[in-house]
Amino acid sequence: MKLMRIGAKGAEKPAILDTDGKIKDLSGVVDDIAGSVLTPEGLAKLQDVDRSSLPELDADQRIGACVGRVGKFICVGLNYADHAAETGASIPAEPIIFMKATSAINGPNDDVIIPKNSKKTDWEVELGIVIGKEARYVDEADALDHVAGYCLINDLSEREFQIERSGQWVKGKSADTFGPIGPWLVTKDEIADPQNLAMWLEVDGRRYQDGSSKTMIFGVAKVVSYLSQFMSLQPGDVISTGTPPGVGMGIKPEPVYLKAGQTMRLGIEGLGEQHQRTVAWS
Repeated sequence: MKLMRIGAKGAEKPAILDTDGKIKDLSGVVDDIAGSVLTPEGLAKLQDVDRSSLPELDADQRIGACVGRVGKFICVGLNYADHAAETGASIPAEPIIFMKATSAINGPNDDVIIPKNSKKTDWEVELGIVIGKEARYVDEADALDHVAGYCLINDLSEREFQIERSGQWVKGKSADTFGPIGPWLVTKDEIADPQNLAMWLEVDGRRYQDGSSKTMIFGVAKVVSYLSQFMSLQPGDVISTGTPPGVGMGIKPEPVYLKAGQTMRLGIEGLGEQHQRTVAWS
């Protein structure tokens, strides 16, 4: 299934993308694509719905983040071997974990605001994991049983705030609009191998990122298992798993950063595309 949330920010309706490309309204079935709806039992209920009986939604409406009421937005840093190489960093011995504020969550095609005083706003196409079953001290072999599905994320970053301003990475990752999620939550049964997905990102038509999830250092199962050793994971939690090479910070001979008036386009095989315009903070 491809699950969506459609409508104005804060008033999105739960929806499903039908096999014929029509967006069907699920608001008569569930209140949101969130929490218990993402458990195995909740997804089974949605799978059994007669889609032909559902009202159709206008495809021109705004697409919201594909998960509502996200409890935790967790990210993994330097998780692609080729990205670590481009930044000059060593391969980490264990996953590098940081949090991104849930207030950064944005629709997949909403404008991205360049923060006040930003000099180094950067892009990162990433594979997102959506938790569907509570996870505590989960073995890697069982970790995928706790996954509801996957989504596309642009893990935007302000590199000066992140790296040069001391402290933890979270303050370079959490500006409003720095977490576009969607367009769909694709349930895991539709993704045969999350470790072999092509992924890419373009700015103003130039392709900067062109990689694959196969170069992840710590795969999906390892990440879920690892995180569950330090915190419980709840249905609706979102994990952003790192980015392949081609981020602005790594461009040679000089880094390239975003400025107002640009357009980003990004995608992951099977998970759809995002399109964002950058605007100045005001």
